[in-house]
Amino acid sequence: MKHVRTTLLAAGAATFLLSACGSAEPGQSVPAPPSSSAAAPAEPSATESSTGAAPAGDVTKPGTELKLGERAVVPFKYGTTKSGTIAITVTAIEKGANADLAKYGDKAKGITPYYLRATIENVDGADLSYSSVSLRALGEDGRSTGVIITGSTDQCKSGTSGKDFSTPGAKFESCTLQGAREGSAVTAATFDKGDGYDKSPLVWKG
Repeated sequence: MKHVRTTLLAAGAATFLLSACGSAEPGQSVPAPPSSSAAAPAEPSATESSTGAAPAGDVTKPGTELKLGERAVVPFKYGTTKSGTIAITVTAIEKGANADLAKYGDKAKGITPYYLRATIENVDGADLSYSSVSLRALGEDGRSTGVIITGSTDQCKSGTSGKDFSTPGAKFESCTLQGAREGSAVTAATFDKGDGYDKSPLVWKG
């Protein structure tokens, strides 16, 4: 199916909205091989971490479905030099009003914004200062809504970790702006960055 995209540039800001018609499949879970027994020496040991936080190997499997408020631990890379382990907790999927997209002009007609709110936690103490995490929205049919919005609004500010996001337990709040066509709704949020999650995203549902 041919993809049709409309690019919208907000006046005075490097923020844009893309509206696309596509048949993107939702992140479908690929069955992971059954975990080995606790006695298997090849599995990472929790004793490798002296901080009490989840070790790097104790991560949430790609394709896992969670409820809002549930915590997922994932390996994380930011840019070309920063990597570590973080926990993501999607706390809310909030519906906004079309008026919230006023800065996008006429090209935002017929689009309803949704706000994917999350708490991000540093698990292993890696230096992940000034990093950010983005989520994606899924519609009621489990597929992409076909609307992509980047940037932020007054109702949804994308959060970035501060300079002190380099110790176990450090946290920051984030909001990812997404959208859906009028008459449809966003019912899930996904994380699909790297290490198998690109093919089998984590999915949070209300």
